[in-house]
Amino acid sequence: MDLTTLKNQPFWVNVLFFLGSVSFFKILASVLTWVYVNFLRPSKNLKKYGSWALVTGSTDGIGKAFAFELAKKGLNLVLVGRNVKKLEDVSSEIKSKYSKTEVKNVVLDFSGSDLKEGVERIKDVIKDLDVGVLINNAGVSYPYARFFHEVDDELLNNLIKVNVEGTTRVTQAVLPGMLQRKRGAIVNIGSGAAIVIPSDPLYAVYAATKAYVDQFSRCLYVEYKNSGIDVQCQVPLYVATKMASIKRSSFFVPSPTGYAKAGLRWLGHEPRCTPYWPHSVIWALIYSLPESAVDTWRLGFCLKIRKRGQLKDSRKKE
Repeated sequence: MDLTTLKNQPFWVNVLFFLGSVSFFKILASVLTWVYVNFLRPSKNLKKYGSWALVTGSTDGIGKAFAFELAKKGLNLVLVGRNVKKLEDVSSEIKSKYSKTEVKNVVLDFSGSDLKEGVERIKDVIKDLDVGVLINNAGVSYPYARFFHEVDDELLNNLIKVNVEGTTRVTQAVLPGMLQRKRGAIVNIGSGAAIVIPSDPLYAVYAATKAYVDQFSRCLYVEYKNSGIDVQCQVPLYVATKMASIKRSSFFVPSPTGYAKAGLRWLGHEPRCTPYWPHSVIWALIYSLPESAVDTWRLGFCLKIRKRGQLKDSRKKE
């Protein structure tokens, strides 16, 4: 449609054409931006943040994968985990593959009674280290879906201590050094259970703790973005880990290594992101659906998980 034709059209037609053009270019800009940040944008040089990285929950799953990828990038590591043997095994494995990498271990059970003492041990280990990257990955979920009134005190305490208090206290321990050096990057691992879907029934406390992680991260991002510190909440959907009870990876369910590679590409950019690009496609699809429909689907899905979990429990007791 040329300018002459437009001038001859009724006013309301021109308004509709203008609005349609604006909408089209907004969608086009969104698509081009999505392509750029997922496939073309270069990742940051992590060594500019510092020569050391600290990873919690580093003996399994996403945390272990992050540790290997950070070592691959040339960073030395402080690994935090509750199992001494697993920490030693992961350290040995990393040093055998990346011989120049220095590794220090801190034994800390975030759900234990000595959380504060454990965080003090972290402070002692890092006091003379140039820790530029912090990956707050340690987290726990339900063993299987259950209604809130079925959540026992032990599980409730573990969810809050590990996901909320652990993340908060480790950040508080590492942040002052970053402030002093005026550089650093903090990555807190959130969850699609708190951000992507409107609700996560039968995982209420887990989702709520991850919502805390998201808001905590966003506030710190605003507080410290002018101090040279990048704070980010990464929001994965399902990843093939023990916590997710998924053994095999697939196109929409990455392996821990696949997720960690994507996670490091996004480190230091947006304050909230879904690094693994197929997850962002799922996110867009869910946002296009009515919330009530997503709630109904999720409740039905979680009820099935609950039933399977109850069957496993009953078999163990027999």
